[in-house]
Amino acid sequence: MPPLLAALLNVMVPVALVAAIGYLLARRLKLDQDTVARLSLYALTPALAFDTILNAQVAAREAATLTLAFLLTWAVTVTLSGLVGRRWPLQTRRSVMASSTIWNSGNLGLPIALFAFGQSGLERALVVFLTGVIGTYILGPAIYNSGAGWRGSLRAILGLPVLWAALAALVWRVSGVGVPLGVSRGVHLLSQATLPLVLLSLGIQLGAAGKLSITPPMVFASGVRLIVGPLAAFGISLLLGLRGQPLAVLVLSASMPTAVNALLLAREYGGDAQTVAGVVLVTTLGALVTVTAVVAALPYLP
Repeated sequence: MPPLLAALLNVMVPVALVAAIGYLLARRLKLDQDTVARLSLYALTPALAFDTILNAQVAAREAATLTLAFLLTWAVTVTLSGLVGRRWPLQTRRSVMASSTIWNSGNLGLPIALFAFGQSGLERALVVFLTGVIGTYILGPAIYNSGAGWRGSLRAILGLPVLWAALAALVWRVSGVGVPLGVSRGVHLLSQATLPLVLLSLGIQLGAAGKLSITPPMVFASGVRLIVGPLAAFGISLLLGLRGQPLAVLVLSASMPTAVNALLLAREYGGDAQTVAGVVLVTTLGALVTVTAVVAALPYLP
């Protein structure tokens, strides 16, 4: 088996295992799904954002270009999904927009970037991850609360602690003041629980939902996420002048499946959680094929 394929499988199998445990627990036990989701949304994800921002290292100009390319890729997928999704009910359309756009740049994107490019690739992938973490909790509430006007969207965004955690980490880092060791260790310890719990939340949602029926919105959102996403990232990166490893890192990240956080947001804001859970599952399984194809194509990128 080729080394990169083995690395991809070694990343995907642990993810599937944790989600499967959540699925089995939901089938056998009566679990409060909302409590599990809110622990991730309001406690663990802010800790992960704070911890990661304090430790990330990358040149400011390159980070700014990567961030812009990331956001423009999001603009392409969310606009396309919104236009095509007009035929579906409002909550389904909003959930398609979110699930086709918010990708898993963290627990899949980071290790795969490390396997493919080494430490320098991981540092660039961290920029994409940080943009995604902050952007997810701005885009998600904005999509689901768009009917409430800009004031409602703004209130929803400001009510999420991950934004304040990220801003606090940036200020702390710029100030040059060291974080007390006890605080640093505590936040890091809390951040380490984020990824397992969000994956358990996915499994719990799927287990409680029973048999999953594939629907046209799921298929469309999955196609946008796995095919349109990396193609858009490639074109936008070329236009912005990204070449070599920065371009490859963004394209690889944009090929990741839908993030579990998209499901957490759908549950929190009354979206079509069934559709989002289906997209997460379909794209996670489909990524075994599409991400392998992207990795094989990376050496041929300019």
